[in-house]
Amino acid sequence: MRLHPNAKTTPSSRSLLVRRVLHERWSVRETARAFGVSPRTVYKWLRRFEAEGRRGLRDRSSQPHRIPHRTPPARERAIERLRRRRWLAWRIAERLQMALSTVSAVLRRLGLGRLPSRTQAVPVRRYQWEQPGDLLHLDVKKLGRFREVGHRVTGKPHDRSRGMGWEYAYVCVDDATRLAYVELLENEQAVTAEAFLRRAVRCYRSRGVHARRVMTDNGSPFVSNLFAEACDDLGLRHIRTRPYTPRTNGKAERFIQTLQREWAYGKTYETSAGRKRALPAWLRYYNERRPHRALGMKPPKARLQEAL
Repeated sequence: MRLHPNAKTTPSSRSLLVRRVLHERWSVRETARAFGVSPRTVYKWLRRFEAEGRRGLRDRSSQPHRIPHRTPPARERAIERLRRRRWLAWRIAERLQMALSTVSAVLRRLGLGRLPSRTQAVPVRRYQWEQPGDLLHLDVKKLGRFREVGHRVTGKPHDRSRGMGWEYAYVCVDDATRLAYVELLENEQAVTAEAFLRRAVRCYRSRGVHARRVMTDNGSPFVSNLFAEACDDLGLRHIRTRPYTPRTNGKAERFIQTLQREWAYGKTYETSAGRKRALPAWLRYYNERRPHRALGMKPPKARLQEAL
């Protein structure tokens, strides 16, 4: 049992207080003076003893019996379900159309205010280039094709669309604004990477962003002579990440995580073709409306407009 830090009496002294009044016939005023409390306090402990016995002399919780405006249990369960899927608090608030402060309070109450990291944290050096186009991050993510709902949804390991092959999400992210460009392509070959780079640079240029550098890992499409020639033609300085250090290209890696969580695996698709059709709408949402914590909860488009 925990006592209130400002309590002048304990259950033992309250029992003595009750005995003084009921058995030894002390007056209430005399008892209050002896115990250093008010007569009202003496009457309170007498009432509780008569109603509940010695149990009534214990401290009661200060928590209210009812909270009229507390979040309904169904909403709390929805918040918990999304959080266990590793959704951020602001995204849960946006999906459920609730105040961020309310969602955060529920998460703290559930013990989910901070999720443990899946892997041991590695110290990183954070940086951000000042101007749009100073640095473009480029990477590729392989995604499986499927003709029906698979094991990620059904939970059955054998529910797989075997023999469907792969498609490759080529991503490009501007370092300063986080503005993203994505295409789903057929392979991971040099000619495909070179053509994607040219289209990405052209797309950024149409938005007023003139690329000056591009960062990639050391994958075979990016170390090819064809990719190097494209960089020369476009006036780009090609920067490669350190071997076995993908976090060097962290903004592309982080964007791919978001791409997977919110688009590729964020909803149930009947086929991979349906997933591909959903990509342009999600990409517009990411660039134009989705808040970005590193940008002060602004979308990339707003950051671009401020920078130009």
